[in-house]
Amino acid sequence: MDTMNLDVATAHFAGSLAGARERARDFLDGLTRPLAGEVADAVVLVVSELVTNALRHGGGTCTLHLTARPDTLEVAVDDPSPEAPRTRSPDLKGGTGGFGWPMVNHLARSTAVTRQSAGGKTVSAALAR
Repeated sequence: MDTMNLDVATAHFAGSLAGARERARDFLDGLTRPLAGEVADAVVLVVSELVTNALRHGGGTCTLHLTARPDTLEVAVDDPSPEAPRTRSPDLKGGTGGFGWPMVNHLARSTAVTRQSAGGKTVSAALAR
């Protein structure tokens, strides 16, 4: 299978997160070699978490990049903030989060944060096919 890419610019509006998940599902459905359902669900969950974090903490806009390779699927999200995600204690009472980044790290084979020379960062997660 050749490498397959999709880049999606996501503006800050009510449907952006749902749109990112929908584009991810469409991308996965278009793969020549289909994924097992639980793998596809994990990819969409990682998309959801990374886009949510970028919109909430990264300046309100982001770009989603999906890349399929023979043995991995990469989810990468660019946003204008230089601040890297951080692990923090989950808020079990106030609903302020703390669950997403540990979950992404658990689901992914590897994660990385790359600072961009023009400012901002790319947060990426590689998941096993």
